[in-house]
Amino acid sequence: NNKPVVIGVSTNDGLGSSLKNIATLLNTKNFYFIPFRQDDYKVKPKSLVLDYRYVIESIEYAMNNEQIQPVISRE
Repeated sequence: NNKPVVIGVSTNDGLGSSLKNIATLLNTKNFYFIPFRQDDYKVKPKSLVLDYRYVIESIEYAMNNEQIQPVISRE
């Protein structure tokens, strides 16, 4: 449909076998990500979680065919 799709990643395997799929979508037209970060790196070293503070802003950017930056958050 050529419409934007906004994705919020929350997974315990984001830096494991799921990383390949996330990377593919990051490089695919019309797919936009809510910024995400590593969750609890000591207890869950492969876990990623979206930053809920950027949900609305990410949607607004996607409606203009832009990816909010940075995609990977430090906080």
